[in-house]
Amino acid sequence: MTSALLALGTAFVLVLVVDLPDKPLAATLILTTRYRPWPVFVGVCAAFAVQCVIAVAFGTALALLPDRAVAALVAVLFAAGAFLLLREGFSREPDELADAVRSRPAVVSFRRAALTSFGVLFAAEWGDASQLATAGLTARFDSPVWVGLGAWLALIAVGGIAVLLGRTIRERLQPRLIQRVAGVVFAAFALLALGQTVLG
Repeated sequence: MTSALLALGTAFVLVLVVDLPDKPLAATLILTTRYRPWPVFVGVCAAFAVQCVIAVAFGTALALLPDRAVAALVAVLFAAGAFLLLREGFSREPDELADAVRSRPAVVSFRRAALTSFGVLFAAEWGDASQLATAGLTARFDSPVWVGLGAWLALIAVGGIAVLLGRTIRERLQPRLIQRVAGVVFAAFALLALGQTVLG
């Protein structure tokens, strides 16, 4: 039970830190400026659930490989995540949310808003750092359900923050700084897994 809680906690904290300044928060925030909050939240939670299942399935398949191969692939996954986070953290591109936040919510059905939110978040999460982290942690821990649950709860927390706090969150958050810190954490995980590959 202790290892299961460790897997859940590690996945929750890592995915929360990675996704707080990343695409899921931005996409959910944009969606809440265009649609009512409740259908957006339902749609993004469903998308997060599907993406977590896919990431856990991939990580479970990786875990079937020999230990050194798993460590090497986990190192590659975390290195890729570090690259993505650090590239965005040091990007000079303007903030794409500024215009979107000024727009008024559209009046559409619950179903349409939820399905649109599902589609947007499902597409945005492919190859995302949180998906790489979930797959990597699943391969390292022998608790795929707990890793998936921890990752999903973290993503729900990010979506909830975006829905509840809406526009005010962007005034207090420093996304680029958080992305840099998360990138360094991912790089440390990659180095740790690489060390296990070499010494293992």
